Amino acid sequence: MKLLYVTDIHGIEWKFNEIYKVATTLKPDVVINGGDILTFRGNLLHQDRFITGFLDEYFSKFESMKIYYLGLLGNDDLGIFDELFQKTCDKYSYVVNIAQTLFQIEGSEYEFIGMNWVSDLPFGLKDRARKDTKDFELPKQIGRQYLSVPNGFKKIEDWFSYVESLPTIEDELKELVKPFDMNHTIYIFHNPPANIDLDVTYDGRKVGSKAEYAFLKENQPKLSLHGHIHESPEASGKWHSQIGQTICIQPGQSHQHENHLNYVLVDLETMNIERKITKKSDI
Repeated sequence: MKLLYVTDIHGIEWKFNEIYKVATTLKPDVVINGGDILTFRGNLLHQDRFITGFLDEYFSKFESMKIYYLGLLGNDDLGIFDELFQKTCDKYSYVVNIAQTLFQIEGSEYEFIGMNWVSDLPFGLKDRARKDTKDFELPKQIGRQYLSVPNGFKKIEDWFSYVESLPTIEDELKELVKPFDMNHTIYIFHNPPANIDLDVTYDGRKVGSKAEYAFLKENQPKLSLHGHIHESPEASGKWHSQIGQTICIQPGQSHQHENHLNYVLVDLETMNIERKITKKSDI
């Protein structure tokens, strides 16, 4: 089975179209989008227009090719549009919202499980933010903290108290659906794990999830796919690593992400992995 994995393309249409073009040529069995799918420019409350005005038709192309498309929304995708995203995915038999669920292609031994919670970050939108573990040190915040609500945003008066009422990433992992065979399981976590240099920011901070690292170390799935920290492969020089026998992949998106597309091709039988970088000017 062959996979094409991409993440953090934030509604940039030429990148979606390029992934479709590559898929028509290479014919992977599965295309996986690891989160931060929707537009992040302009008014975020218009992200629903991207779902109905672009993604719906885009998904229909993969349906026509009978190529599975698994995706989940990320921390910059408003939670108020989860239901619309789910309904749009549900229109197609080859399109799956993989967030907090398991999917297995009929006749295949491989299982896919997604999770889109992220350990808290300094920025204001908190729809998918959690403490990583009970003793997680919350970062110093920039600006106000808020949640998306229908027709607007709701300010969180005391984020530091509010987040204590939420499950941690560690808690969420314990509740996550269990696979039948961990040796043939692929996890899609928008957040990268700690300790393997897939979580490095430009200023050298390492912001990955210790809970995810512990989970992957204990369970040893075949593969884990990550994103979220766009610059990490440039900052650390690493776009893949291992936790025991588990191969972990973080394709990144460069600081010039408007003009560059990063994606990874994976052959699950040979475990050959290849990272590709396309410049918009080359298309």
